[in-house]
Amino acid sequence: MRTPCFSSVLLWSCIFHAVHMVPAPKRTNKHSQGERVRGLSEHEGKALRRTKRGWMWNQFFLLEEYTGPDTQYVGKLHTDQDKGDGNLKYILTGDGAGSLFVIDENTGDIHAAKRLDREEKSLYVLRAKAIDRKTGRQVEPESEFIIKIHDINDNEPKFTQDVYTASVPEMSAVGTSVLQVTATDADDANYGNSAKVVYSILQGQPYFSVDPETGIIRTALPEMSRENREQYQVVIQAKDMGGQMGGLSGTTTVNITLTDVNDNPPRFPQSTYQFSSPESAQPGTPLGRIKANDPDVGENAETEYSISSGDGSDVFDIVTDRKTQEGIIIVKKHLDFESKMLYTLKVEATNTHPDPRFLRLGPFKDTALVKISVEDADEPPVFSRPWYLMEVDEDAKEGSIIGHVVAQDPDVANNAIKYSVDRHTDLDRIFNIYSGNGSLFLSKPLDREETPWHNITVIATEINNPKQSSQIPVFIRILDINDHAPEFAKYYETFVCENAKAGQLIQTVSAVDRDEPPRGHRFFFELVPEFAVQPNFSIVDNKDNTAGVLTRRNGYSRSKTSTYLLPIIIFDNDYPIQSSTGTLTIRVCACDSHGNMQSCNAEALFLPAGLSTGALVAILLCIIILLVLVVLFTALKKQRKKEPLIISKDDVRDNIVTYNDEGGGEEDTQAFDIGTLRNPEAREESKLRRDVIPETIFQIRRTAPLWENIDVQDFIHRRLKENDSDPAAPPYDSLATYAYEGNDSIANSLSSLESLTTEANQDYDYLSDWGPRFKKLADMYGGEDSDRD
Repeated sequence: MRTPCFSSVLLWSCIFHAVHMVPAPKRTNKHSQGERVRGLSEHEGKALRRTKRGWMWNQFFLLEEYTGPDTQYVGKLHTDQDKGDGNLKYILTGDGAGSLFVIDENTGDIHAAKRLDREEKSLYVLRAKAIDRKTGRQVEPESEFIIKIHDINDNEPKFTQDVYTASVPEMSAVGTSVLQVTATDADDANYGNSAKVVYSILQGQPYFSVDPETGIIRTALPEMSRENREQYQVVIQAKDMGGQMGGLSGTTTVNITLTDVNDNPPRFPQSTYQFSSPESAQPGTPLGRIKANDPDVGENAETEYSISSGDGSDVFDIVTDRKTQEGIIIVKKHLDFESKMLYTLKVEATNTHPDPRFLRLGPFKDTALVKISVEDADEPPVFSRPWYLMEVDEDAKEGSIIGHVVAQDPDVANNAIKYSVDRHTDLDRIFNIYSGNGSLFLSKPLDREETPWHNITVIATEINNPKQSSQIPVFIRILDINDHAPEFAKYYETFVCENAKAGQLIQTVSAVDRDEPPRGHRFFFELVPEFAVQPNFSIVDNKDNTAGVLTRRNGYSRSKTSTYLLPIIIFDNDYPIQSSTGTLTIRVCACDSHGNMQSCNAEALFLPAGLSTGALVAILLCIIILLVLVVLFTALKKQRKKEPLIISKDDVRDNIVTYNDEGGGEEDTQAFDIGTLRNPEAREESKLRRDVIPETIFQIRRTAPLWENIDVQDFIHRRLKENDSDPAAPPYDSLATYAYEGNDSIANSLSSLESLTTEANQDYDYLSDWGPRFKKLADMYGGEDSDRD
């Protein structure tokens, strides 16, 4: 360093108290000894001379972690300008100046005030200068030097993790890499062996080993089995100084887990399994579980079960429970104790993910026998079919047999069976069944156009055990009979122009038929015989189920005839042929030259009579008023004739007011006083019936009289006519008994409500039409014996 102003020399002296103290002075000879620079100062004007610099220092070495009783001496700062009179002041700046390194400003001695750690900072850069205390001027320029801290082995190796976790597949070959551990040493790797680390294993032999230089842990034993031992704990040591005596060391723990491989086949714990099942078990019913044990885990233990052979492979099945790895034996088909009581199955368990490396150990599957015994059970009747389809003509008579259903008790006992119809599926009671043989027959007439299909359910029940029953659907198709005549498809509003020409088409008509013949509809149109020669219109069959109406003359007059009626006969082609006559109303209208209707007003027909439209409306209103007055007069007259109900105790007619009293039968004549009926002349002509006025009057069906006595017959008819026409009569739950038979009558009874003497069944189906009040009677008398069974 050069300066033109000073000729002083800074002297550094360093004294070290250790072997590593190495002063590195360098002689500088950058300027010749005779070099001088003359100049004049501002104050003294004296000549200045540059003298030769003494020494320059690059760096010094200082031991870390000094533990002596005194502070560690670093060196001394001195200049030849220092006369020892205390005029100079030494100043130290830079890294750690004043805190780590302190200087005696009078003598220039430098000491380390604290223990130094190379791992925190390995070198320090300082600057020193000398200042005149009086003038404050530097007597030497600032000089820089370096203090480097020498390392000692004061740090042990440290692993990057306190605990390592690793895994390696079981049955791995020797030398298989498991994990690499790493330890670091904070000491200086470039100075001695303080940072040279060597790895060794303290715990975990002979299963594992470690590479001393890289720290890679490897397997040391062949074919280690997870099933024998799964967890291993290995302790690894890292030692510095190359592993020599006196080196520092650190340890870590490595937890090693052996992962599973599929090296074990499934094995059944027993060779034979026994199960039982009732014959009533439905398909899909589980019977039991079997399991083949596999010491592997996860997907390596997944097992698939199957039936490899046996006489029940088509009756039973086995499915795999993926959660528990069990095989579930289930019923595949219906069982029958009477046909087979014991089944034998050969069940196989196979690993689903075999490892090719271990196939040499043997087949990864196992087999076992499963024996299943069938237990007898009381089963419901079984129909011969899963469902029945029957067809019947819609004109079939009541009582006609339409088909048969057959059911049988599958048990050995072969119990007797009775049949019935589920009335929830036949609310109208159209069908019935003979309980003994399962023959279905009609109870009411059919109408295909109203209901083309009937779906009913037939029930078969064991007589000895009514709880055992089964049902079967019966589909009944009503076959069409040509019982409806074709008719016009719609109402036609037809007109003919007054200026129409002969042969002009004025209307095209078509027909519809409620029947559905199998070959499709085919209709024919023609005029009725008396209109066959029609001077006004003709009809032409278009052969496509339509017909055209044509004019037969030129011109029509509204004044003469405003409307024509044209009857047309429509035939179908089914058997028996049905026909109907439809009348087409044709109005005569005024049209323009293009044939467009302008007016069909019929008012012109009335004008010659001198009546206007207003007059006709007035006449119609008068007629309506007269009709209303007549109706009101009639109603008032009937109201005056009514008397209070039951005003006299002389009324000896008997009324039934208790509806659940069955009475004593036809011979019971003591409950009713019928003396008034013994002589027709003795009856009161004007006596009115007194009881509760009914809300609704039902029509009572009367059976044909069986007697020949004319006077009694007339008497009975007159009384019945009075009851039927009297709106104030009591409800028809009342029983009016007419027991007078006249002289020498051969009839046993004249009661219209008593039973006939013949054995023939009576038709009580009309009771169902009387409403909810007669529902109980309809249920009692409306069904056949098979229904009550």
